[in-house]
Amino acid sequence: MRAVTHLRSLLSDALAGMGIPWPEKTTIEPPRDAKFGDLATNAAMMAAKAAGQKPRDLAEALRQALVSADPGMVAEVAGPGFLNVTFPPAFWQATIADVLEKDAGGGYGRSDLGGGKKIQVEYVSANPTGPLHIGHGRGAALGDTLARILRAAGFAVSTEYYINDAGRQMRLLGNSIWLRYRELYGKDVVWPEDWYKGEYIIDLARELSAIHGMALFSMPEAEAIAICQTYGVDRIMAGIKKDLADFRVSHEVWFSEKTLVSGGRVEATLEGLSARGLAYDKDGALWFASQNLGDDKDRVLRKSSGELTYFASDICYHADKFARGFEVVVDIWGADHHGYVPRMNAAVQALGKSPESLKVILVQLVNLLSGGEQIAMSTRAGKFETLADVVAEVGTDAARFMFLSRKSDSHLDFDLELVKRQTMDNPVYYVQYAHARVKSLFAKAAERGIQAGTPDAALLSRLSTPEDLGLLRQIEQFPDVVATAAATFSPHVISYYLRDLAGRLHSYYAAHQVLATGDEELTRARMHLLDAVARVVRAGLAFLGVSAPEKMERTES
Repeated sequence: MRAVTHLRSLLSDALAGMGIPWPEKTTIEPPRDAKFGDLATNAAMMAAKAAGQKPRDLAEALRQALVSADPGMVAEVAGPGFLNVTFPPAFWQATIADVLEKDAGGGYGRSDLGGGKKIQVEYVSANPTGPLHIGHGRGAALGDTLARILRAAGFAVSTEYYINDAGRQMRLLGNSIWLRYRELYGKDVVWPEDWYKGEYIIDLARELSAIHGMALFSMPEAEAIAICQTYGVDRIMAGIKKDLADFRVSHEVWFSEKTLVSGGRVEATLEGLSARGLAYDKDGALWFASQNLGDDKDRVLRKSSGELTYFASDICYHADKFARGFEVVVDIWGADHHGYVPRMNAAVQALGKSPESLKVILVQLVNLLSGGEQIAMSTRAGKFETLADVVAEVGTDAARFMFLSRKSDSHLDFDLELVKRQTMDNPVYYVQYAHARVKSLFAKAAERGIQAGTPDAALLSRLSTPEDLGLLRQIEQFPDVVATAAATFSPHVISYYLRDLAGRLHSYYAAHQVLATGDEELTRARMHLLDAVARVVRAGLAFLGVSAPEKMERTES
């Protein structure tokens, strides 16, 4: 962040001095090959037309302005007009003071990128028909981490769980519990095809029996099923909330679909669409004219039976989100909902908002492996691995890190045995151990009476090897990584970064002595370097909702 900000400031001043406005689509980023310097920019190419100059000529003028403003900088013109810039070692060495200063206030990696823009992030939102499985866990980790990152980037974030407590699935749940309740008392039961078969349904029926005895048989069946449904939803939601809390996932708002339907708000939304010519009657049903707004066909809002579709409630729910003042709403869905995206984009436009107001993030399936064999999962059949079971098996840290270890739209193989190993081939351990390794080194230093002292410029000038500068460049990039993760809604960017940083730290530790250098100043300088690295690792893990242990056992791979 310091490097990009500094270069942008110098370029902006140089262009302004030439009467040229800052050009759009200007990029400033590390080149693919480190031999071309620390940063590369296309500023001259983007500004050439406004300047009335050839790109290379303008690049040369900017080069001269840069080295004049910052004599320690090396700038070169390359290709059709790129500028490659290399900063002096002192610039990178100053990163340590920046990390220490901002980390003291919990702020290293934070920015004002969002400018207070109001964003809502809705995630998990699983139907309360059974416990959360690991697919829900991946979405939970993603949503919670994204919210943490967006807040760090200066957005005003609200998190929400949409409880689908109305409609057909709820009736199926109530009926499933009722059938199990009847079974407990030896009553005749006809098992339908579409019912929930998990052991938890039997448990709920037993709980109801303990509360009501046979009293449910003395009332009309519809009333008894309604009691089963309400009890089941309440108990399952309580379990979901506990599982999420144990997983370090929180939601500020728990929004009930039932409140939209029972309050007549869905019908009011549909009337509004009809009044604007965006909904019409056909074959006894109410249709949304979504094809005119980019969908592949029109969609039913109210069936000919009078029953509302899920889509009708979803339109009303998003209308409510925007009415609460959110400028962007983020929906995190399972990948099997990909076909739902175009119709929701159409709905957002029908509500008078731009398509950019809705950001849908799709989460691909998790392949849970045990002993190299995949575990089959099906909520209705009762064959699934719950999130709670996985967390109990491998711990919250390992589960969260693994869920965030790849892009959300990529399939993920989650090997239970791998993430339990205390070895360097375990990606969770690999990153956490980088932090613990530094803390262990500082404990040894304290035993030997070695103090790092103050990290002044003279002391830090001893950090001059390629490995020193490589680590310094890496930790300097952390605020940019966080900003990129926020701007692109991509939390996995941080897990990728942490693996790279941990790798550099482990390589550095193997290549260089720290406490036994025979040079007191060099030892102290390297202690400050590793301290800064550990702070960045801890900050990055905190964004992922993963702890940074100070002590860890290690076994060989």
